[in-house]
Amino acid sequence: MSKEIQLTSGNKGHFLNTAQVFSPDGHWLVYDTRNDDSKIGSTPSIEMVNVQTREIFELYRTKNQTDFGPGVGAVSFSPNAERVIFIHGIRNADKNRPYGFTRRTGVAIDIKHPGVPIFMDARDITAPFKLGALRGGTHAHAWSGDGHWISFTYNDYVIEQLAKTNPGVLDLRTVGVMFPGAVKVDPHPSLENNSGGMFSVIVTEVTENPQSGTDEIDKAFDEGWVGTNGYRRSDGSWQQKAIAFQGNVRDENGNTKTELFVVDLPGDLKQGKAGKALQGTASSRPAVPAGVKQRRITFLKHGVLGPRHWLRSTPDGELITFLTKDDSGFVNVFGVSPNGGEARQLSFHRLDIQSGINISHDGKKMAYVAENAIYVTEIDGGRSHKLTDTFTDSDKPASCVNWSPDDKTLAYNRYVNGFLQIFLLESNYK
Repeated sequence: MSKEIQLTSGNKGHFLNTAQVFSPDGHWLVYDTRNDDSKIGSTPSIEMVNVQTREIFELYRTKNQTDFGPGVGAVSFSPNAERVIFIHGIRNADKNRPYGFTRRTGVAIDIKHPGVPIFMDARDITAPFKLGALRGGTHAHAWSGDGHWISFTYNDYVIEQLAKTNPGVLDLRTVGVMFPGAVKVDPHPSLENNSGGMFSVIVTEVTENPQSGTDEIDKAFDEGWVGTNGYRRSDGSWQQKAIAFQGNVRDENGNTKTELFVVDLPGDLKQGKAGKALQGTASSRPAVPAGVKQRRITFLKHGVLGPRHWLRSTPDGELITFLTKDDSGFVNVFGVSPNGGEARQLSFHRLDIQSGINISHDGKKMAYVAENAIYVTEIDGGRSHKLTDTFTDSDKPASCVNWSPDDKTLAYNRYVNGFLQIFLLESNYK
């Protein structure tokens, strides 16, 4: 077994995001101070810890924090800059306007300027809506391989409010991206609106009533970038930017099943389709830009199953990994090409995997939690290595296992005396 190093010890949470928690040089780990996955709304601060000295440095603290918000959490490092991004609740949060799916945004901090929030996605819930702004809440921000774009899941506040009086309308979770291009929104005394440094669009199509046996979906979620710099299409051409995501379809019997989809993104996402408003209207959600191509790539027997997890791609973009049950009924890792085709099994445990997956930067290994222990599995051949003892339920690893930039170290959370702490582990094995 590899030897664990406990990096934090304070009597509070030290919650690592599902990915991108290491600084580009590997010297720092960024985290929020949640002690429970569901408590972003009541969490006040973002911190980072040095992996060698254990020095802790506060990057940001909310103002006027209450149990109802604004709240911060789910923080990730840019792959090539000293900048982090995290969820930030709307600044006017109170008992009547609490933190929620449609009431959050992405805020960045430059490490050299702690405490200075940089609002990334603009927010505008006042009609007529601003092009490039959103009207709801972004979540699960993930940097593209080049660090220039950010993906997110999204719920729309305007549609959420409309649904209260129109039963035919639902606020459906979807996926979007933001990219460089400042968007100015007129300030409002309510603090509901904000300008942003990025131009944001929604890139997945969802519908309230998917037809059975079709590729229509009513939820797009838990996405991941395909490849560090995209992937090679089946015709041999290169797709520079693409996102794999999970989508809920209806099978032939009308039952919900989760499948994998890919959305190919054109270079220009500022052009709308004829008659469709990218920024949305008072009665319609934001439209998908022209040139975006959405494809279903799996037709699984059981659909995606297991613990909640975000899709992960190998750096070369050739394989997208996910969890489902194998023929023996155990939750294992499977992989599929972004071009579609038969999914293949990558891990072969006779037990259920308990966490999401992260792939090493060299594309050769996967790390995750199973039987309350840390495992690494070789993608080529499926050989698995148990790196820790099996922990009890009270001190088991929580959430995902993250790789350092050089792939030599794993970082993860475990509870110690009731508090989430950060642990390091050498990823080498014999």
